[in-house]
Amino acid sequence: MTDVIGLVLPFFGLIFIGFAVARITRQPLDALGWMNTFVIYVALPALFFQLLAKTPTERLTEWGYIFGSVFSTFVIFSLMFAGSVIVARGAIAESTIKGLSAAYGNIGYMGPGIALLAFGEEAAVPVALIFCFENIMHFAMAPMLMAVAGGEKESPLALGLSVLKKIVLHPFIIATAIGVAAAWAEFRPPMPIERLLAYLASAAAPCALFAMGVTLALRPLKRVPRELGAIVALKLVIHPLLCYVVLSWIGNFSEIWVFSAVLLAALPTATNVFVIAQQYDVWVQRASASILITTILSVVTVTALLYAITHRLLPPDLFP
Repeated sequence: MTDVIGLVLPFFGLIFIGFAVARITRQPLDALGWMNTFVIYVALPALFFQLLAKTPTERLTEWGYIFGSVFSTFVIFSLMFAGSVIVARGAIAESTIKGLSAAYGNIGYMGPGIALLAFGEEAAVPVALIFCFENIMHFAMAPMLMAVAGGEKESPLALGLSVLKKIVLHPFIIATAIGVAAAWAEFRPPMPIERLLAYLASAAAPCALFAMGVTLALRPLKRVPRELGAIVALKLVIHPLLCYVVLSWIGNFSEIWVFSAVLLAALPTATNVFVIAQQYDVWVQRASASILITTILSVVTVTALLYAITHRLLPPDLFP
């Protein structure tokens, strides 16, 4: 158990430090803007590029793996969305945010840090693939469903172009595409550039986790959703379990790839869900509460999952 605590303590410790510092200093949330910009536009893209550029190209086209991971997330979203539509009698906009709360994990800020910490650099490729394709799905589903609900006033063409722009111009996806191109061309940056990228990449996880802790501290818990039990169960328990079963059923992937996907599926609700809720002015405070509570509970669930993985309680393939 000591080795697992050694893995999760630095990780969740950085979130707690950010939370505590925000509570003590009482800086406004806007003060975090430049750190978020650094993480999203510089540090994490440098990390993705650096690791992907060194990866053999044949490992970047595991379509069965991508399908299994994204399909698992889509099923979780659909379950929460459909259940909410039935209970709320057709409230599509609200149900969309609930579905995202149950399915959209914090794979951007938390994913790379904890996966690389737990499994080493080999986890970089599956993390990048899952991040890119799951975000494509989320970036497409949210505006389309909001358009169906009447929350989007754009024409179908304008809406489609807006979705495409969000996908193509996202810094992580651009960095991943450049990294894949560099791997295909077997390009290696000059040593000074390589050192700069390494320096930036090393700052990615600490800055992202600290910023996340600050964000959680400055969004007070005001309205706890009655659906919280379902969201917690789907996000922290059923999602990783479903991902584990689906990937085991689809193909024989490497142990690190399978467990990286399961670990990412087990992460709490992404802070982007609050951003989307705020953008459409739907379920805002309850989305914030879902993020905070799933993050707190994930300390227990993610620790338990890592314990099961590191102590060989979970076989890498359920159907060998």
